[in-house]
Amino acid sequence: MKRFLLSALPLVISLLSFSALRAEDGSRLWLPSDTSVFKSLTLRLDNSMPADDGYRINGNMVTARTQQGLLYGRYAWLRGEQGESHPYFSLRILNHWDNLDGSIERGYAGPSIFWAEGVEGFPGGTSTITRYAEACASIGINGSVLNNVNASPKMLTRAYLLKVKTIADLLRPWGIKVYLSVNFGSPKALGATKTADPLDRNVQRWWQRKAQEIYKLIPDFGGFLVKANSEGQPGPFDYGRSHADGANMLADALKPFGGIVMWRSFVYGAKHKGEDRVMQAVSEFAGLDGQFRDNVILQSKNGPLDFQPREPYAPIFDQMKKTTQMAELQITQEYLGQGEHLAYLAPMWKEFFSFVAPSKLKGIAGVANVGLDRNWCGHHFAQANWYAFGRLAWNPALSSEEIAKEWLKQTFFYGENSPLSSLHSPLSSLLSMMLRSREACVDYMMPLGLHHIFKFDHHMGPEPDGFKADYPIEWCPVYYHKADKWGIGFNRSTHNTEMPGAENGTGATQQYREPYCKLYDSPSTCPEQYLLWFHHLPWTYRMLSGRTLWEELQFRYNRGVGEIEDFVRIWQEARPYIDAQRWQEVDAKLQTHLRDAREWRDVCLKYFGSFAEDSKSK
Repeated sequence: MKRFLLSALPLVISLLSFSALRAEDGSRLWLPSDTSVFKSLTLRLDNSMPADDGYRINGNMVTARTQQGLLYGRYAWLRGEQGESHPYFSLRILNHWDNLDGSIERGYAGPSIFWAEGVEGFPGGTSTITRYAEACASIGINGSVLNNVNASPKMLTRAYLLKVKTIADLLRPWGIKVYLSVNFGSPKALGATKTADPLDRNVQRWWQRKAQEIYKLIPDFGGFLVKANSEGQPGPFDYGRSHADGANMLADALKPFGGIVMWRSFVYGAKHKGEDRVMQAVSEFAGLDGQFRDNVILQSKNGPLDFQPREPYAPIFDQMKKTTQMAELQITQEYLGQGEHLAYLAPMWKEFFSFVAPSKLKGIAGVANVGLDRNWCGHHFAQANWYAFGRLAWNPALSSEEIAKEWLKQTFFYGENSPLSSLHSPLSSLLSMMLRSREACVDYMMPLGLHHIFKFDHHMGPEPDGFKADYPIEWCPVYYHKADKWGIGFNRSTHNTEMPGAENGTGATQQYREPYCKLYDSPSTCPEQYLLWFHHLPWTYRMLSGRTLWEELQFRYNRGVGEIEDFVRIWQEARPYIDAQRWQEVDAKLQTHLRDAREWRDVCLKYFGSFAEDSKSK
């Protein structure tokens, strides 16, 4: 066994850059500002350990089979870990929805760190990408998809591939592979072929040559992420082909080089128009189970709709038994207050894993919340979601509380001047605030299974009366809550509620495995947190609390606002223990958060109340 001192790693040089940054602006994330904390650490390679980049920590000794394992181990030591640890998922990937003009779709923390108008240079310099890589490596993330799933064909041109090579060279020392989102119609869009038909020989040869070009530049390139035949994106349906035909054609091009295809199941409106939107993924993919190449991975969102504050798990994870799958989580808070609200998302992801066993998955992908803002994520507490994603990708058995406590200690209370030893340390209060924040968000936005009642396009703020005749109906809030004088909710059961004016159930409950199929199908057994997702019920329906449905909605909306009022109080009391800049910046966000929560409550209760009150006179 060969012994390595910390100084033997080339990574220390870039770590030194953190010590020059202002600790109070959030730019150091959860990383140490002073690298001297590592000087007492000894690193040692041990070929007898499993070859999975895991590590073993004994006192100040970190042992691993690989240099990457030593890197992961040194940050684990910083967290106070002891003993042996190995990554649960082999694929732990960030999906960046960054556009080539530097904008970020659903980005709330400034422009892209990778792209800007024109192909040359990096908006924040290469040092920003190196710091990003260190942050990812410190929590075990090992892959980055560099561009938006709504991909530009230009991504595969020579000029952009050369830039991807530069990024790959910067990320490689930190154990991070690069992947690209690709536009399925690229060969046709770039004028190389007359079609993008996956069964056309010229199209197949174009993708094969493109794969050769990429791997010549980047030998460890990870592969492609594909959004096809969804929201207007081109795909195999354009030529009468299946998802399997499209995915397999790309997989065959990447196979000789060890690359993978991550094919997204987020599809609606292309082939099953008029069908309940939450059912369309299963409708399009279930019949293809077992037909995909072994280097194709089906990537599905945690819920069947679209990253709502609460959804039941996506039933496609039940239906695809012969196809390798990975879960897609959203770190950026598109539907959870974006860069303005404090919403710690580990409880949401743990809820998903309680239904979909991690053992069924090859990996998890997270839609990143990173941008050029000084604090990286727009909201200081949004850094915790980037951190939590990495920690759960390494070990999904960790609790939300354990992860939040790690992040708080490393971010706010690390070092000799830490107030943790104080009798009045705010750690427990801040921890409580984080753990309650997601449920509070559900309460003041869409309790009891309500969903997708956001304002159009930007998804920020309430618009329960939203309807636009020129929009597809499945984009309109009124489609999802179906409020009328008789009741509220979307009937996805197998039966009619026998309420006047009620629609027949769509039968979406039948896509779930037992016991959830029967559990969700009846209002009497459906968990109240999903009640209005699966059922249209009278305003007078009696809840477990004894309150009517309308009374329960009022209670939940008010409870959600009350929670944010308490968060403001907690943060005020923490002021003596937090540096001035971050305290003021978070306080400003919380004041906005509180105004927004009150707006959600007032708008929704006024709108739904107009129906509930009308029901009394029917």
